[in-house]
Amino acid sequence: MAESKPPAKKKTGPLEVRVRRIHRRDLNRAWEFLKLVFRDVNRETVEYQRPRSKRRFLEVYSSEWIEQLVYEVDNEIVGYSECAFEATGDDNWVNPRWFEKRGMRPLFVEELAVHPDYQGRGVGSFILEQLQHLARTRGCTHLVLEVAENNESALSWYRTRNFTKLDAAIFMAQKVPGGPDLLPPRRIKPRPAATPEGNPNIGVASPDGGPAVTSSRKAKLVRALSGSAGGRKKASPASKAPAAPKDE
Repeated sequence: MAESKPPAKKKTGPLEVRVRRIHRRDLNRAWEFLKLVFRDVNRETVEYQRPRSKRRFLEVYSSEWIEQLVYEVDNEIVGYSECAFEATGDDNWVNPRWFEKRGMRPLFVEELAVHPDYQGRGVGSFILEQLQHLARTRGCTHLVLEVAENNESALSWYRTRNFTKLDAAIFMAQKVPGGPDLLPPRRIKPRPAATPEGNPNIGVASPDGGPAVTSSRKAKLVRALSGSAGGRKKASPASKAPAAPKDE
């Protein structure tokens, strides 16, 4: 009889969060983690915060300019960060010259996510310190990130850590007055009047109520009729029958 293994003992000591670079085997777990973290935020914002799409998430993994880190507690992903040393991506709105004019060398923080069960327990602060450490080692002077203006909890968290708002675009909307889908009838200008003298093709109704005959057609008909009447050739004298001889 096989002996049953005893259940694994749970660690009773203090928990530790560890950071490492992401591996291909982590992609599906990390994707599900991000969907969980940003689920409620995405329901309340115009623009999806994160993640944009799984295809884009998988493309990021192969980019050499983007650093992806996972943070684990007992092999469970409790945090994720993604940063870029250059403004990358086809959908990026960042203007690098804005930072160059101000002598800033930014590290762009694309993602900073903490599991809901571990928020307020120091995991977010550890992630931020890790990003600051990366920035220093790469010669960057600022961390730059994007936050939805109605994400009050995130805004408060960043403001208490000396993040300030930069010059940025704001989504704006204008309410359009309601009404039916189709516009009501609209009057159009009358057609300019034209006289028969000014336009030879103005139709003239026939006296017997038949179809209208244009002036140009009428002229053609007159010429045709006159041609047929005057075109009958008279017999030439040579073609006449010879006269009977007179009796002498």
